Amino acid sequence: NMLRDTQAESRSVLASRNHRRHSHFMHQAFILGAGLGTRLRPLTDRLPKPLVPLFHQPIAAWTINACAKLGIRRFAINTHHLPEAWDDFATHSVGNEITFFHEPILLETGGGLRNISEWVGDSPLLVHNGDIFSTMPLDALLAAHKASGLPVTLALRSQGTAAHIALDASGSRVIDIHKKLGRAAGTHVFSGIYCVNPEFIRQIPANEKISVIPFFLELAKQNQLGAITLDEGVWLDLGDRESYLRAHRELELAPRVHPDALIEPGATIIDSVVGPGAMVESGAVVRDSVVWPNAKIVRGADLARCIVCSGDPVAGIHSDADL
Repeated sequence: NMLRDTQAESRSVLASRNHRRHSHFMHQAFILGAGLGTRLRPLTDRLPKPLVPLFHQPIAAWTINACAKLGIRRFAINTHHLPEAWDDFATHSVGNEITFFHEPILLETGGGLRNISEWVGDSPLLVHNGDIFSTMPLDALLAAHKASGLPVTLALRSQGTAAHIALDASGSRVIDIHKKLGRAAGTHVFSGIYCVNPEFIRQIPANEKISVIPFFLELAKQNQLGAITLDEGVWLDLGDRESYLRAHRELELAPRVHPDALIEPGATIIDSVVGPGAMVESGAVVRDSVVWPNAKIVRGADLARCIVCSGDPVAGIHSDADL
């Protein structure tokens, strides 16, 4: 364990040095915001998945803050479902340049990337899934991408449930994905975060609904798909209900009860996160739940493992419910 800690510390110091050296190497990022968020319904019936609040801020705001620490201030976000919901987000994202690319028909991960090709220009790009929360040292990803000269570098985790990525002996090249090339079984998890050069983007056919994975596989065949394992920091896929609740249970990103929430005397809040403008009346009990901004929980309500997201006053006894 001590050896592992020392190695992690060494990597952290190296990442810090690399951050200083590479902080201006990449100045733009693409946040994938167009997915339907079906696994997170009914929350995503009200907001696109990247705008779902995590500790009082949209998930996308955490992503932009993480990118800003790398010197990235220019963002593309693709939209499809409830595009008007992004208007407020852009207004409040001070100091960043945000360009939206609406997809009336979903283009998927490859088509969405190709659709922003002109915006990308001739500079490299950080791509970040819209439902990921991460405190991984992404400066190390940027440094690895620059040093390798490869078209694409994937950020990976060595632990997780979807270990579909197989690496070569050096750990710096992907040799197979989902065993599609028949080379090796997966050992690592793709984080949904990667760096890409503009030449790669231009190889994707324009105006097609297509995944980026076949193009990754083509690079892997040629030993040209880069990788770096980033096990430091938090990495959470917030794409389903249980992950969303667990994030609020385990993380401490902000005060759990927002200072602008109104909690009446006699209300009981246990292990829950309550957003700004929310009201919990006297006699209500809220346990292990997430209460969105401006929600109202009335006198006598009793909630356990609930997500209060509708804006309608909530009464009665509920468990494991989205209200």
